[in-house]
This record gives sequence, structure tokens and C-alpha cells, in this order.
Amino acid sequence: MNYESSTIEAETRALPGDVGSPPAGRRRAIIIGLVIAVLAVALAWYLLTPSAEEAAPGAAAKGAGAQIPTVTVAVPGRDTVRSIISGTGSLAARRDMPIGVVGEGGLVTRVLVEPGSWVREGQVLATVDRSVQTQTAESLEAGVAVAQADARIAQTELDRALQLVDRGFVSRADVDRRTATRDAARARVEVARAQLAEARARNQRLDIRAPAAGLVLTRAVEPGQIVSGGNAVLFRIAMGGQMEMRAQLSEGDLARVRTGTPADVTPVGSDRTLKGEVWQVSPVIDPQTRQGIARIALAYDPVLRPGGFASAQIVAGAGTLPLLPESAVQSDDDGNYVYILDAQNQAVRRGVTIGEVSDAGVSIAAGLDGSERVVLTAGGFLAPGQKVNPVLRTLDR
Repeated sequence: MNYESSTIEAETRALPGDVGSPPAGRRRAIIIGLVIAVLAVALAWYLLTPSAEEAAPGAAAKGAGAQIPTVTVAVPGRDTVRSIISGTGSLAARRDMPIGVVGEGGLVTRVLVEPGSWVREGQVLATVDRSVQTQTAESLEAGVAVAQADARIAQTELDRALQLVDRGFVSRADVDRRTATRDAARARVEVARAQLAEARARNQRLDIRAPAAGLVLTRAVEPGQIVSGGNAVLFRIAMGGQMEMRAQLSEGDLARVRTGTPADVTPVGSDRTLKGEVWQVSPVIDPQTRQGIARIALAYDPVLRPGGFASAQIVAGAGTLPLLPESAVQSDDDGNYVYILDAQNQAVRRGVTIGEVSDAGVSIAAGLDGSERVVLTAGGFLAPGQKVNPVLRTLDR
């Protein structure tokens, strides 16, 4: 027996009586065994437990059968819904009066108004030099005085002849001649007066006047300018200051508009909305654009500038219809629809026809009578016949 065998036997003999800690080699063996056992258990669990993908269908099926979705529903009722037609167009004077030279014209001496001025009927807007015409009128006035003097002389001579005819100093023929002379003198007075009146009327026409009260829109004349009857327009006036919007509407929309229809007009660049009404509907349609014009009368306001642009909301009518929020209306290849709930709280698809769309919501022209429970949200995730848990909500109006 060698040295190593003697050592092993000595250690073996010593084990029964050893009550202390086990040797280091044995502790290592125990630890390694425990680690191997834990790994074995983990491997067995991994192999025997089904994967998440395998377990998901069963869990989903179990959840689908056990969970009922909660949806918000409302009974829309029926509200008065206005039919609104939107249009855009330009602003203009309702009655735009171009003013030019009425008389023979001449040198402009004064211009008395500016654009934006209010004028009354007959007010002088500009004057034309009339120095020559004034001299002519004075000459004619003197001619009237001469004719009147001749008429008075003729009348005096006739009166004297009438006094002498009974005494035989004047013949009846002489009286007749004096009567004719008197009548001719009176006629010359009337001619002279007519010529004077004509000259004065011509002189009055040298003043450029407003034909009616209104607002001056443009001025195209300055002092020192030579004007004549063939000149372009010197002033433009909006009669009474009345304005209008010429709304461009499609052929279909124009057919729904009537005279007297109220409208709201908002000029570009302004946050103000002005009230007006349609006073004329175009009798023709542009063959190129397929549009017509609805002319909306407006009272004067500083924000209304002819030539500017504006938008209009024209009230074409009103009806009593169900009104829903946009989230309640769905659409697909078959058209627009909503989901309503039956007595068993099951989803039922209902096809609808949409009316007016506004900030207040979507009006339903056909498909609902307003007494149904309509699903407001999550309708896109429902299927026909699916049972739901409804939560009733009151619609804000």
C-alpha cells in the first residue's frame, strides 16, 4: 500500500466520528448538483409550457366571449336645420352712377368733392370756366330790355291811335297797323326772353352736378383740365350709398335662391358679418363656368369697399331633421350609415342620407326619424349584431 492509499483510508476512518463541517470538495459537489437540478426544472418548464402565440387565440376567444364593449349613444330628436348656400364674389355699388360733362365743356376751375364724400341731389361737384358764356347771357339780357322797350312804345302808339280814331284823325287801317306793330314787339320780347333762358340754362350745365344723393366713389378730374361732352367719366357715385355683393353660385345652388332670401356677408380682411338680402337672381347662367350671380343688397358700411371680395352665407330654406355629431356618421363603398341599437342592445347598421353639414353637426335628410338610439363614437369598430353596453348621452344644441 502506497502513501495515497494510506491517506484515503485514514480519512475514511475518521468520517464517523467527525461532527464538524464537511470537506471543501464535498460542498462543491453539492452546489453543482443543486445548480444542475434548477436548470433541469427550468428546461422542463420551458418545454412543457405553451408559447404566447399559442396561448393568445384561446385567451382572446375567452375575453371576447366574456367582455361586452361600452359605447356612447344618444337619441337625436329633431331640430330646425337651416339650408345654407355658401358663395363668394365681389362688392359693388348697387346703383353705380357715372357722371360726365353735360354741356359743351371747357376749362375746369374748381373740383368741390373728394372720394368718400356724401353729396345731395343737384350739388355742384365741379365748375367749368364760363367767362364767355356770361358775356353772351348779359348781351341777351340787354336784348330783352330793348324788345320790352319797343313793345311799350308800340302799345303807347296803339293806345293814342285808338283815342283819335273816333274823331276821324286816324283811320281804321292805321289802327290795324299799329296793333300789328304792337303784337310783333311783344313777340320779339318773348323771343329775347327765350334766348336769354337758353343761355342761362347752358351756363348752368357748365356745372357738373350730382344727379342724386349718394356717396362719391371715384374722381377723375382736376382743376385746369379741359373737359368736353366726349370725355370719359369724371365721377362715380353710389346712389344712396347702397352696396351689394355679387355672389357667384353654381347652377344648382342658384335655382334654390329666391328674391328676399336673407344672407350674411363677410368682407375679406374684416371679422364683421353684415346682414343683407338677395334682391336679384341672375336670369342667365354663364355657359363657360356654369355659374350665375345672386345680388345681395347691403346697407352702407365703411368696411364695404366696391371692388373688394367677400363671402356669403345664404339661407335657402329650413327643415326639421335629426342632427348628429360628425363622429356618428360612417361611410364606406355602400354609402353613409350609422349604427343604432335595437331592444337587445345589439348594433344595427342603418343607411342614411346626409343633409347640411355645419359647425352644429350633420343633419340627416333620410334614414332616421330621431327616436333611435344612435351610436355616437366607436361605430367603426362595431359589427352588425354585436351586443354592446350603451351609455346614454344628451346632445348639446
